[in-house]
Amino acid sequence: MSKATDVTHASGAPEPVGNYPHARRVGNLLFLSGIGPRVRGSKAIPGVELSATGEVVKRDIEAQCHSVFHNVRQVLEEAGSSWDRLVDVTVFLTHMADDFATYNRIYAEYFRDDPPCRTTVEIKSLPTPISIELKCIATLPDDSDNVGGEGSDRESGRAAR
Repeated sequence: MSKATDVTHASGAPEPVGNYPHARRVGNLLFLSGIGPRVRGSKAIPGVELSATGEVVKRDIEAQCHSVFHNVRQVLEEAGSSWDRLVDVTVFLTHMADDFATYNRIYAEYFRDDPPCRTTVEIKSLPTPISIELKCIATLPDDSDNVGGEGSDRESGRAAR
């Protein structure tokens, strides 16, 4: 069983919608749970306008893409990794035909050089009224790269540097 210090609950990323951490470290790999574009501390979703009954009346995939990339970056950094250490990204889109071109263009802006492996899948829905979610794997620096080594506090998201 993993130690509690192998788990990251990122204070800058939106709260999970279930019982799971934002990320878990295994060796020098960091596995992120599905991360969406929601805003921490609220139910707000950039680019989504809901009716009084909770139906999506307007959605902006560009705003959601920028927000989800921001949230992934938050988790990576709080777990002691970084954007350039991403090695694999699985992208879930709920409207592939409508959104792929925009998402692909924005993705290319964020990953100009040496992009990670990527898989994009269309799905029917996600747990909240979002149109995109990312599932990522990144590497972590060797313990010798960290000043605190094993003493880092990944649970609170503060990695030793």
